[in-house]
Amino acid sequence: MREAVIDISAITRNVDTLLAAVGGVPAMAIVKSNGYGHGAVQSARAALAGGATWLGVADIDEALQLRAAGIDAPVLAWLHDPHGDFAEAVGAGVDLGVSHLGELERAAAASGTAFVQLKVDTGLGRNGADPREWDKLFSAAAAHERAGRIIVRGLWSHLANAGTAADAAQVGQFVAAIAAAEAAGLTPELTHLAATAGALRSPDARFGLVRLGVGAYGLSPFDDADSAALGLVPAMELRATVVATKRVAAGTGVSYGHDYRAAAETTLALVPLGYADGLPRQASGSAAVSIGGVAHPVAGRIAMDQFVVDVGDAAVEAGDVAIVFGDPASGVPSATDWADAAGTINYDIVTGIGPRVQRRYLP
Repeated sequence: MREAVIDISAITRNVDTLLAAVGGVPAMAIVKSNGYGHGAVQSARAALAGGATWLGVADIDEALQLRAAGIDAPVLAWLHDPHGDFAEAVGAGVDLGVSHLGELERAAAASGTAFVQLKVDTGLGRNGADPREWDKLFSAAAAHERAGRIIVRGLWSHLANAGTAADAAQVGQFVAAIAAAEAAGLTPELTHLAATAGALRSPDARFGLVRLGVGAYGLSPFDDADSAALGLVPAMELRATVVATKRVAAGTGVSYGHDYRAAAETTLALVPLGYADGLPRQASGSAAVSIGGVAHPVAGRIAMDQFVVDVGDAAVEAGDVAIVFGDPASGVPSATDWADAAGTINYDIVTGIGPRVQRRYLP
């Protein structure tokens, strides 16, 4: 009744397309948040098949899920519980993103030799060591590496995507961080700064690795270029079966608050998806779905489990399939269309699709 159809081959092709666009610079596919809603394990395998050599996740539990599924590719996890134990991650060969001295000391104290990737803040203002902390962090990391407690495999940061000048300034800061790390005696094999947007539009930000997030799933990170313009194919199609229809008179109010009233006699179709499934309530009355190849407007407020579509005089019946979003090249609304309707971004739409929606994978 409710399903997200995931085209695995699209993820593979998208990664291959992005690798070609960045001139073959190695890539880390980001599969955090259940692979941006697409399924972490399935997305990871598809991205590796497309040429990615690394995987990235937010936390250790996500990394261990990949290991439990038999995925042995290099994995970086970077968002840590301040009181969590690194031992299991180290034992599973998961690289630890380290943003401050406290995390470094915990990594060095873990049983076994920890692979770490030091994160520096070059201007995003989130996690990552402040420039005033670099010397202390790098010196301590070098000392732990000489003692055999850790191996500093990488140095990395994240662009704020705040404009060309701001990105260029961050590139300069990252170059300075690399120099400071080397001055402390560190020789990280990996340096990475750019995600999809920076990888495509800031060649100076590519360094030795790029991180492919939303682009791997066929979505554009830009306001001025859609998926097709980037050669990408959206991998997720969200659909549901129409569960009921009814013919109503002109003036009939629809859904809570009667924000929507039928302008003329019309047919209403009920679709069993709502904000509990991740559809943004803010898109009420402004988004559209495709039924039988025709776009129809969402009528009134999206409820927790369902929403109503005004299909006019179209021959829509219970059992027909409503495509909420998918590949716009096929004539259906896109995740970006829904994001625009809700005043948000396409990342928010796909990652928000909840567990009640079954995932079905196409090879």
